[in-house]
Amino acid sequence: MTEEFRIEKDSMGEVRVPKNALYGAQTQRAVENFPISGRRFPRRMIEALGIVKKAAALTNADLELLDRNVAMVIAEAAGQVARGDWDDEFPIDVYQTGSATSSNMNANEVIARLATQGLGIEVHPNDHVNFGQSSNDVIPTAMHIAARLTLERDLLPALGALHEVLLKKAGDFDSVLKSGRTHLMDATPVRLGQEFGGYAAQVAHGMERVRLASGELGELALGGTAVGTGINTHRDFARETIERISEETGLPFREAENHFEAQGARDALVSAHGALNTVAVSLMKIADDIRWLASGPTAGIAEIFLPAIQPGSSIMPGKVNPVLSEAVMMVSARVAGNQTTITVAGGRGNFELNVMMPVMIQAFLESAGLLAGAVRAFTEKCVRGIRANEPRAKELLERNPAIATALNLYVGYDKAAEVAKRAANEGRSVRDVVLEMGILDPSVVDRALDVRGMTEPGVGTGGGGGG
Repeated sequence: MTEEFRIEKDSMGEVRVPKNALYGAQTQRAVENFPISGRRFPRRMIEALGIVKKAAALTNADLELLDRNVAMVIAEAAGQVARGDWDDEFPIDVYQTGSATSSNMNANEVIARLATQGLGIEVHPNDHVNFGQSSNDVIPTAMHIAARLTLERDLLPALGALHEVLLKKAGDFDSVLKSGRTHLMDATPVRLGQEFGGYAAQVAHGMERVRLASGELGELALGGTAVGTGINTHRDFARETIERISEETGLPFREAENHFEAQGARDALVSAHGALNTVAVSLMKIADDIRWLASGPTAGIAEIFLPAIQPGSSIMPGKVNPVLSEAVMMVSARVAGNQTTITVAGGRGNFELNVMMPVMIQAFLESAGLLAGAVRAFTEKCVRGIRANEPRAKELLERNPAIATALNLYVGYDKAAEVAKRAANEGRSVRDVVLEMGILDPSVVDRALDVRGMTEPGVGTGGGGGG
C-alpha cells in the first residue's frame, strides 16, 4: 500500500510528510537524511524536551511575550509529550546533526501541531513553541534534565536496594569464617560477612558519587540561545523557566554561571558518566567475586550457593550457571565502552557548541538505564537468595596454610613459613603440623590459632604485617 502524504514547507522548500504525522518538514528532512541506525532518542530525552517546552511556554505567557491562550495550549501539548503520549512522533535517528537541531524541531513541530488542533488557530513551531530558545541551549538543557531524572528515579533507587540487601547479608554471614584470598591464592582468614560488608560499602560509595554527579548536572544552559550571548531572549526567561523545570521535576536546577562553558563544553556530562563508569567497575568486581565464590560445586570454591533460576546448559543436565553475575559483567563492559564514546564526544565542543550531543546523551542514558536494570535483576534474582555454604568454608579454611601467619608473633617468620609449607605439601591442618613439630606449647596453640581473632584487628593474636 502506498502511504498518503501531505505537502509541508520550510525555508528550503516543499517536503512530502506522512499525512497523519504530527511532525512537519524539518523532522521529515532529518528522517530522510539520517537513515543510519534506527535508534531514536531515549524516552527520558523526549520527556525532558517536553518539560522544557512546557516551562518555556508558561514563562513566555507570564512575561507577556506570548498570547496566554497560545501559551496554555502549547504547555498542554508539551505536557503530553513529556508523559510519553506521542513518542512514535519522534522518529529521528540518534546519529543526526551534532547539535540535535532536528530533534528540537521535531519537538517544536509536534507540539505546534497539537496546539493548533487544540486552539483552532495556527501555532508556529519556531515563532511560538521555540520562542526565546535555540536548539543550542535547549538540547544541553534537556540532556541534563534527562540524565538527572534517570539517575534519581532509576539508578539510585536500584543501588539503594542492592546496598540494603548486601548489608543484610553481611550481618547474616558474620559468623561464617573462611579463607581470605589475594592474587586468587589462599590468604589469612576473613568472615564471609566482612566480604559482603565490603561490597555494600562499594555500592554506598557509588551512590554518593552518583549523587554528586547529579548535583553537577543541575546547572542548565537555557538562556544562552545561539552561542551563549542570550540573543533574542528575555533577561528573565531562563531564571523563571528553570524555576518551573525544578518544580515540574522535583529536582533543583539553576541557570549556568557561564553560558559559553555551558554550551561549548559538555564537561558535566563527561564527569557524571565517570561516576557511572566507577559504579560499573564496582559491580564488575562484586559480580565476579560472587561468581567465583559460587564456582563448583565440586571443583571450585563453592563457599556460597546462588539461587537456581534457569538451566545452565543445553547438554549437561543439572548444571546451574551464575547468569545474573554474567549479565551484570556484560553491562559493566558496555558502560566502559560508553565511557570512551562520551570522552571522545565531549572533546568536540569546538568554539561555542559541542557537535556530538545526540550520541553523548544516548550513551549516557543507555549506561544509566542498563546499570539500573542490571542492578535490580541482580539484587532480586541473585543477591537476595545467596546462602552460605558454611561446611565448605570451614573445610577450606582448616586446610589453609596461610593460618600459619598468626604464628609469626610466637615462633618467627621463618619457622611459621616452614609450618605453612609442610601443611600445604602434606594436605594437613596448620594446627596438626604445629603440634607434631612441638614448636609451641599445646596450651598456647588455641590462642595462637584463634581463627575468629585473626579476622578482628587488635583482637586475639595482635598486630603484624602482611602482603
